[in-house]
Amino acid sequence: MSPDLAERLAQRVLELVDVPSESRSEDAAVTYVLDAVPGARDAGDTCVLAGVTERSADRPLVLFAGHLDTVPAQGNFPGRLSDDGAVVHGLGSADMKAGVGVMVELARAPWLADASVDVGFVFFGREELPFGDSALTPLLEREPGLRTADLAIVMEPTTNAIHAGCVGNINATWTFRGVAGHSARPWLADNAIHRAGRGISALAELEPVDHVFAGLTFREVISAVTVRGGIARNVVPDECVVEINMRYAPGTSAEDAEAKLRALCEPHGELVIDGNAPSGAVPAEGNALVSKLVAAGGMSVEPKQAWTPVAELAGVGVDAVNFGPGEPRFAHRRDEQVAVANLVESYTVLERFLCG
Repeated sequence: MSPDLAERLAQRVLELVDVPSESRSEDAAVTYVLDAVPGARDAGDTCVLAGVTERSADRPLVLFAGHLDTVPAQGNFPGRLSDDGAVVHGLGSADMKAGVGVMVELARAPWLADASVDVGFVFFGREELPFGDSALTPLLEREPGLRTADLAIVMEPTTNAIHAGCVGNINATWTFRGVAGHSARPWLADNAIHRAGRGISALAELEPVDHVFAGLTFREVISAVTVRGGIARNVVPDECVVEINMRYAPGTSAEDAEAKLRALCEPHGELVIDGNAPSGAVPAEGNALVSKLVAAGGMSVEPKQAWTPVAELAGVGVDAVNFGPGEPRFAHRRDEQVAVANLVESYTVLERFLCG
């Protein structure tokens, strides 16, 4: 590991962690990137672009994409470097200021002028919010050149593995209604929590369903994630509200996924779909740039069992994969962190990919 490279990357990521950028408060992070990246331009609405942002006639275009926002702090802001300098700790360090830090250093690298492809950088906000709030989709609409890219590398945390595609993500509210009454005479009432219990029990019996898409196995899963109900210990409740999350595989349409969830839930209670982020397709077989990235890191391609902005890029016809230095297991945690060795590995793999 190059000591200079390791120190530079660690310092860059620590500086980014120390810039507050919880979702909808990304202005300071936008200013930081504009100052740090040569030739960067403010693309509006929390977005920054740098490098080449439209394909030329004779050179492929590779985009690097990363979100600037984080989830709310959990006593983990500002960040810190471990005593031995081997780990950056703090809010967003894994998801995904590690990836953004690598992007900034790539954009500043003198050797980038010798890359065998054109390279662009896309920074954007509000990724940690529901799909409809993301700043990336509107950016792709108003910057048509981005849609001409041959490959986009989304720097989501993957511990420097290549994760292709992504699962769709439905959030829904499931409401159970009954009749309120005195808890001493429950036979005169209809307990909405008990109704919810029967519905949740049926949902809990479901096994994950494996779907093979483009040779990769994705898992369809449905979970109850919150429950709210009841007003007092001596009142049988007449309403119970359960929030549901469903993840569905590429190859399943958003409409078909919703229809399946309704068929499972509506016999028990009322279902309202709050949001549906579509799945992301796996890059087309034969994409030479994906093969080159695989070879640069000596990696295999794995399925992404989560939703990422790969779906937004795939939705406008851009082949995209997930590849970043953060570890998924540390994302959104109080003890969020990234190993400096992971930062160095990510940078060096991408240097080999871009320059051979």
